[in-house]
Amino acid sequence: MTLSSTAADARASQKSVFLSPLVLLAASCVVLAAILTRPLTLAIGGDYWDLFIYFDAANRIFTGQIPNVDFFAPVGPLGYWLFALLVRVFPEGQPLLLVQWSLLLVTAPLFALVLWDVDRRSRFVALALLVPFLTFSILPFNEITFNSYPGVDGFGIYNRQICEILFVLASALIFSESRKVMATVVAGTVAALFLVKITGFVAAGMLCLFALAAGRITLRSALIAAAAFLLLLGGLEVSLGIVSAYIGNIWQLLSGNEGSILPRFLQAASMHFKLFGSLALLTAVLAVIDRRRIVETGLAVLRAPSFRTLAAFVDQDAFWLGLATFAGLFVETQNTGGHGFIFVWPVLVRILLRCGDWRIGRMALVLTLVAASSLPTFVDIIERTARTFIGQIKYVDLQSKNLGTLGLVNQRTEIMKHADVMMEAYETYPQTFQFIADNGELPGFTLFTEPDFQINWLKATDRGVDAIRAYEAKHGVRFRTIMNLNFVNPFPWLLDREAPLKIAIGADPSRAVPDPDAAVLASVAATDLVLYPLCPITSANLALLKLYEPGLTGHVRVHLSPCWDGFVREELAPSTALLR
Repeated sequence: MTLSSTAADARASQKSVFLSPLVLLAASCVVLAAILTRPLTLAIGGDYWDLFIYFDAANRIFTGQIPNVDFFAPVGPLGYWLFALLVRVFPEGQPLLLVQWSLLLVTAPLFALVLWDVDRRSRFVALALLVPFLTFSILPFNEITFNSYPGVDGFGIYNRQICEILFVLASALIFSESRKVMATVVAGTVAALFLVKITGFVAAGMLCLFALAAGRITLRSALIAAAAFLLLLGGLEVSLGIVSAYIGNIWQLLSGNEGSILPRFLQAASMHFKLFGSLALLTAVLAVIDRRRIVETGLAVLRAPSFRTLAAFVDQDAFWLGLATFAGLFVETQNTGGHGFIFVWPVLVRILLRCGDWRIGRMALVLTLVAASSLPTFVDIIERTARTFIGQIKYVDLQSKNLGTLGLVNQRTEIMKHADVMMEAYETYPQTFQFIADNGELPGFTLFTEPDFQINWLKATDRGVDAIRAYEAKHGVRFRTIMNLNFVNPFPWLLDREAPLKIAIGADPSRAVPDPDAAVLASVAATDLVLYPLCPITSANLALLKLYEPGLTGHVRVHLSPCWDGFVREELAPSTALLR
């Protein structure tokens, strides 16, 4: 079965406009936009606070800061820009849905071009690409979860985004016939990947170079796409200086995370073995099935080397699958999670189209391995979606005064009760948690993945806003800039203030915060209020305090509430400030 052989099926279904992939894609986007106008509540999951990085970034953008230029970021600016746009348009939208669906502003138009091109020849193939694209783009769930309780995933967002973009790119490289569509989609996806996360950009380079060697993209289309990509980056660099700053941020991250890449590949392969193992086995099976063609085309290259003979040799299902699998594994070496390997799906569709050419035994084996390579992720995400949304019928909403849409979460009653008990422990016995932090440990080995911790973090933030306002009212001051010695800093957003320049967002001191230079410490010294969380005291927050402590010599430490200490700039601190 080939793409052209499905033309009859496509023509038969062409009469139904409701089955048009373009109509389905557009209708889905309209429905999602309507949902964002409502303040929906979602079940909070582990590491949910990751998504609040976007609020910190949006607040900085709204106050004139440029990502990667005015503040350190572990990734590119595009995701932050898209979120800032959507949160301005849909101020009542649930935060995770805003983050998850913001990427459709880029992927949906580009994928529409692919669908238009493919649908002209086969509606079956177009729909086979559309269904997984919509599933992975809409549902805020990762392939891997680190918590057993039902809840949405606020972590792994960067990896989800690059895999969704790579899905669009792979679909175009394998199925598009129009040179204009190919050049446009390649340029758009490669630029988006560069501006979201460099890991995805490197994976895209692998796919594009392979497609060029396989003759799937012409040299002319490749050059046009490359020129458009470079023109866009040149414009961003000249106008904002963002490209060189972004590369500088990446270099700082690489310098601070030295080590062998092999253990990361082994870890990613083991964590994703149910997919990686099936994909590797399917690759080997395809190589055996097509061994005669592989040998013949390989010998042809040796006898008469040319672009045509090379393309005939490279354009093999086994090679496509092997390359896509390696690219997927490479993506997962950085921040394992998200939607790893979903962009292998277009390659699997290409393989399925050949099933009619094989005998029943081979067909059964290949179909089994294709199912094992694709269905686990698809089924797991659908299952987690159903479990979460059905389960949250009995969940209770988080009550808050100051969180706005950040507080649009709920959880089961038992977890809420446990969170209350732990909050009382944080406030009543701080010395216990100080001891744990001083020894470089967390109160729980998987603390940040626990929903009760995420709930208490939101509660502490809510109370922190009240504490800051009470301090300002009592002493007649107003903090213009606020910094948080914590992974995320939502306070400037919630209080309509500013975050200091040069400070890293997503402040994981173990891997995403470079040692502060003179400019960073000067920015810390000029910050009106630097917050230090106490509920609970953690080794991560203690590490951030030690890292930025040289910039706090001109601040006075005050006790704001049981959950918050603050370092107040001396000019704004009363002489009677309570020192700790």
